[in-house]
Amino acid sequence: MNTLEQRRAQHAWKCAQEGIQRHGKDYVNDAKGLPALIMNSGLMQVMAFLQQKGGRHELLGEHLRQWLHQQCKTPKDFTGFMEYLMQKESTIYQRVTTEAFAWLKWLRQMAAARIGS
Repeated sequence: MNTLEQRRAQHAWKCAQEGIQRHGKDYVNDAKGLPALIMNSGLMQVMAFLQQKGGRHELLGEHLRQWLHQQCKTPKDFTGFMEYLMQKESTIYQRVTTEAFAWLKWLRQMAAARIGS
C-alpha cells in the first residue's frame, strides 16, 4: 500500500507528463505559479480563472480536480466541483484547499523534473 505522499507523487508525475507533452514549458510555469494564485485569490476563484482561460490552464484545473476527486471525493467536472464547494461547510472547503496545496507541491516538482528529462 502506497502512502498518501506516494499517491500524490504518482498522480502528479502522470499529469506533468501529459501537461508537458501538450503544452511544454508553459504548463510547468503555470504549475509553479498556481499555489501563489490560490493563496492570493482562493481555490474557487482560481479554478474559475483556469476554466475561463481554457487550453493549458483548463488542463491544469482538470488535473487538480482529478486529484481532488480521488482524495476528497469532490465532483470531477468543473460545474459540479464549483457547486460542491459553494454548498459545503468552511471546514470542507479548507480541507480541499489544503489537499490542493499538497498535490500542487508535488506537481511543481515533478513538472520541473520532467521538463528537464
